[in-house]
Amino acid sequence: MNITHIGGPTALLELDGLRLLVDPTFDAPGRRYSFGWGTSSRKLTGPSVGVAELGELDAVLLTHDQHADNLDDAGRKLLPSVPIVVTTATGARRLGGNAHGLRPWETMEIKGVEITATPSRHGPAALIPIIGPSIGFALRPAGSSTVVWISGDTVVFPGLLEVASRFDVDTAVLHLGKVQFGLTGPARFTMTGRDAVRLCSHLKPRQIVPVHYEGWSHFHEGRAEIAAAFPAGQLT
Repeated sequence: MNITHIGGPTALLELDGLRLLVDPTFDAPGRRYSFGWGTSSRKLTGPSVGVAELGELDAVLLTHDQHADNLDDAGRKLLPSVPIVVTTATGARRLGGNAHGLRPWETMEIKGVEITATPSRHGPAALIPIIGPSIGFALRPAGSSTVVWISGDTVVFPGLLEVASRFDVDTAVLHLGKVQFGLTGPARFTMTGRDAVRLCSHLKPRQIVPVHYEGWSHFHEGRAEIAAAFPAGQLT
């Protein structure tokens, strides 16, 4: 299994012969994007790999389609060229075409790899009707007793902790960054490093890969703060 972190939440996973792109964001830096209800963020850095360098993809795993830091304009242009886009049920209805929607704990298979949607809550519960739904993904190759788990943009809540009771997690790809906006005060929309430590005390993954903590102005914890929350050497 190989993971190439391209920037933000965007990562290329090569797993058991399957090539999966997570949350495609390939716009150049500099632009400010609206996230609705007066919130916004500026993209500060571009991708480490361009669309033309990706090679052939089997699928896109899209944790949610409604925020540009998970799906920007260049990412949207990429979607029709991929055999299938796996995302939320509401996102699939919006995207149409090759998009396939999953609700939490629903499962599908692509080339022998089982893909299970896992719960995600992208902020305070009271704001979810405004923020919209998101999901994570548990990926289990044929014959494997363990999964690669992608958290998606989420805070820690009971549904997230249920992942630990359902799966033996080999690699946890965690969306972190402590997303906050001035308009919403102390409310957080993704996990902090400390949140991730608490989550991993339940998951007990063999490998932890932090993503989605840099490249945008709405992140309030970077790699240094995240690493400081974990025991030395625990992060990939």
